[in-house]
Amino acid sequence: MKKYIFIAAMALSLGACSNEDLDPKSVFDDSVSMPENDFDRWLKTNYVDEYNIQFKYRFEFNESDAGYNLTPAEYDKAVAMAKLTKYLWLDAYAEVMGNTFIRTYCPKLIHLVGSPQYNTDGSVNIGVAEGGMKITLCNINSLDFDNLDIDFLNYWYFHTMHHEFTHILHQTKDYPTEYKEVTPTNYRSQSWVNLTDQEALDLGFISPYSAMSTDEDLCEMLSTYLTHTQEYWDNLVSKASETGQAAINTKLEILRSYMQDTWNMDMDAVRDEVLKRQEHVGELDLKSLN
Repeated sequence: MKKYIFIAAMALSLGACSNEDLDPKSVFDDSVSMPENDFDRWLKTNYVDEYNIQFKYRFEFNESDAGYNLTPAEYDKAVAMAKLTKYLWLDAYAEVMGNTFIRTYCPKLIHLVGSPQYNTDGSVNIGVAEGGMKITLCNINSLDFDNLDIDFLNYWYFHTMHHEFTHILHQTKDYPTEYKEVTPTNYRSQSWVNLTDQEALDLGFISPYSAMSTDEDLCEMLSTYLTHTQEYWDNLVSKASETGQAAINTKLEILRSYMQDTWNMDMDAVRDEVLKRQEHVGELDLKSLN
């Protein structure tokens, strides 16, 4: 199964265990059946029944990567993340595009892990998406729902969600080949990790990860656009070289036409809904199941 892994290339002082150091057997017993609780019933109503999506918050060894030393998501953080995900992502799209759109194209499983996934090279996986069917969100236990920071939420969780959703859309109905011809010789494959933010912008990419491939480029463009204001976007693009700005602007217009013509999606309407919800995220009750 093909995986899309979003990596934050940053130096970490924390040491990571090698795969040889990890016991392949989980300390958590998946064979024990847990009784249904109020949260399970809330998830059935708000995720399974409404959007046909499973939301797994209990640690399941088969859903996790045995190559990492991982911890389960804390119950209260899982409740908060479930409510945030529904409010900031699923309901935002549904408000503009309708429930059927989400039920048809959204990944069918959201899986929570309490800790980040540290790699031996000092990088950390901020999320893993598999084949358009499953999204694993990491670092759930770092969520501070008493002091919500939208930049933190986007960095660790919602940028990943929008990015992967875009993969599902373009794999279902491909985007125009002209997008692939805007910066055809600038893609770097795995060596994108060596690019700085400025170098990526100058080459015509909205982020270093965009330089991995045309598919990742498209997904980074849409996920960055939908989660930030026009002022943020304009300021970011203005930092690029003249040729970089021209390339990014050309890609944006191709992307905008693709989303409108192929999916009947007004990108600005979706972004307006996302940003409106971001402004009110502090008003959410994340501690109860009301």
